[in-house]
Amino acid sequence: MRAVDVIARKRDGGTLSRDEIQAFVRAVTDGAWPEYQISALLMAIVLRGMTAEETADLTEAMVHSGVKVDLSHLPGLKIDKHSTGGVGDKTSLILAPLAAACGVVVPMMSGRALGHTGGTLDKLESIPGFRTGLLLGEFQRMLAEVGCSMIGQTAEIAPADKTLYALRDVTATVESIPLITASIMSKKIAEGIDALVLDVKAGRGAFMKTPETARALAESLVAVGNRAGVRTEALLTTMDAPLGCDVGNALEVIESIETLKGRGPRDLEDLSVRLAARMVVLAGEADSARAETMVRAAIGSGAGLEIFRKIIAWQGGDPRVVDDYGLLPTASRRHAVAASSPGYVADIDAMGIARAAMRLGAGRDRVEDAIDPAVGVRLRVSVGDQVIAGQPLAELHYNDSGRLFEAAALAGGAFTISDLAVTAAPRIFAEVV
Repeated sequence: MRAVDVIARKRDGGTLSRDEIQAFVRAVTDGAWPEYQISALLMAIVLRGMTAEETADLTEAMVHSGVKVDLSHLPGLKIDKHSTGGVGDKTSLILAPLAAACGVVVPMMSGRALGHTGGTLDKLESIPGFRTGLLLGEFQRMLAEVGCSMIGQTAEIAPADKTLYALRDVTATVESIPLITASIMSKKIAEGIDALVLDVKAGRGAFMKTPETARALAESLVAVGNRAGVRTEALLTTMDAPLGCDVGNALEVIESIETLKGRGPRDLEDLSVRLAARMVVLAGEADSARAETMVRAAIGSGAGLEIFRKIIAWQGGDPRVVDDYGLLPTASRRHAVAASSPGYVADIDAMGIARAAMRLGAGRDRVEDAIDPAVGVRLRVSVGDQVIAGQPLAELHYNDSGRLFEAAALAGGAFTISDLAVTAAPRIFAEVV
């Protein structure tokens, strides 16, 4: 079939057949379609949408563009977690070792930062020597020995997604529920997992800006996962303000370790525990009443921290960073952003903080952009805190003074100070099961 006919059908609002979708994905994988035709169909999908059936067919075709990992030799159910991305969202670094400490096998494949959202792989690679590019054989051995592995997408896993993901980022075709669903679920299904817990975010710092669109995405993801035989659940969480206090790769590693030590921000700990507890339940290790208690016990005993130490060592990193943060990349300079007036912190705009961190070099606009792992923003206050004039609201960690002025303006503009006391909204606002 001709590419132009498939593009025209979707452009005109038609429904693509299973054969047409499979042909498209094969062409993406083997290079039979040029990038301009792939991009044209992506844009047509963004504008015209896809039915639930089309979305499921696209996901299945992308799964079969590569290999599906066989983890059947490992005892128990294999459970993963995925977040749709946010600002300061480092929960994967916390919940994966906690769930593993509770007996869950956690095969976690993660992504890199693109746009304003942070990437788990970039955070892990700020640990000296840490390798995210394990071979599948290494991945499987590590799961058997440690119970958890945190790696990047391999060349064998859903290779069509790698091409589509890169094109979507540069052709303004990211914000499409069918394309997001197929991208996320193709990789997760190909991992060979039995169940998946999703954190679907809504707000200014999320791809889904409203609770309604976040719910629509969650329902799409859950439906496709369950249809493929992967039991899938989703928590809907807010992303108007950053999660935790730190935004930036090495800074977020430190905050994750602090949380595993029981000293992290309450919102970050609570969300990580809630997600890990759902993984424990889906793995059959405990019922809902006991799972959260088990996860919190793994923090209190240090069991989760020890699993994280083993993950670092197994994947080539320096496990001493768990005890000595000076071994992580450290920015050479600091700059305080202070309150101009007294009052209460009514709002911290996650997107403003993310843009400030990106301006300092913590993120990337393009796949090939380099990241400075040491830089970022450390929040000194939370929504609801009372402040006085001149009190530090945030601390910028930077290396390039030429980037500071704009970053400081962005960070300062992210804070709203009010005369009236406010209360931070709960992070979790709904579930889709």
